[in-house]
Amino acid sequence: MELAVKNIQGGETGRTVQLPADFFEITPNDHAIYLDVKQYLANQRQGTHKTKERGEVAFSTRKIKKQKGTGGARAGSIKAPNFRKGGTVFGPRPRDYRFKLNKKLKLLARKSALTYKARESKIVVVEDIHLEVPKTKSYLNILKNLSLDNVKTLFVSAELNKNLYLSARNLPKSHVTMFSALNTYDILNADVLVLSESAVAKFSSQNQELS
Repeated sequence: MELAVKNIQGGETGRTVQLPADFFEITPNDHAIYLDVKQYLANQRQGTHKTKERGEVAFSTRKIKKQKGTGGARAGSIKAPNFRKGGTVFGPRPRDYRFKLNKKLKLLARKSALTYKARESKIVVVEDIHLEVPKTKSYLNILKNLSLDNVKTLFVSAELNKNLYLSARNLPKSHVTMFSALNTYDILNADVLVLSESAVAKFSSQNQELS
C-alpha cells in the first residue's frame, strides 16, 4: 500500500511511502487480537482488591447468645457473615492477573490490527516532527492542520520523542508512542493511526522490532 507523506501544515510533500505488506496486508487473525488485548488489559490491573473474612473482622470473640432455648438459630460469633458487618464469604484476595503469550502470537495480533487500519484507510503518514520545546498548542495546531483534532489519534514515532510526548500528554484524544512500544490495544483504540516517515522506515527494515 502506497501513501502520500503530509507535512505538518497538512499539505503534500510530494513524497510517498510504501507500507510493507508483511505488516499491513496480511490475513487478520481475530482470536490473536482478542488474546493480546485481553493480556494487555489484564496486565493493567493492580490486583490489590481485598475484603475481610470472619477471622479478620475486628469484633469480640464472645458467644453472643446461649446455644439453646432462644427459639432461633445457633450463633457462635458476631463475626459470622450472616450478621451485619460480619466477615465476607469467599471475598476477593490480592492476586496477579498477568498471563503469558508467545511473541509470535503477539506479533500476529499487531500485524492484524495494522491490517484492519490499512483496510479502513485510517492511516496517515506525516513528515518527522521536531519540537524545540514541549508545547501542547503546537501539537494541537499540527492535528488541526491534518484535520485530526476531533478524532482519537495514535502518533507513532521511530524513536523516543520526549517533546512530542509531553506536548500531547494533556490531550485526551491524542496518544504518542514510539515504534518499539507499539501494541495491539493502542492501535485498535485509536480512530486514526498517524505514522511518522521514519517510523514507516522502521516497519520496512526491522521486521523483528515488534516481536
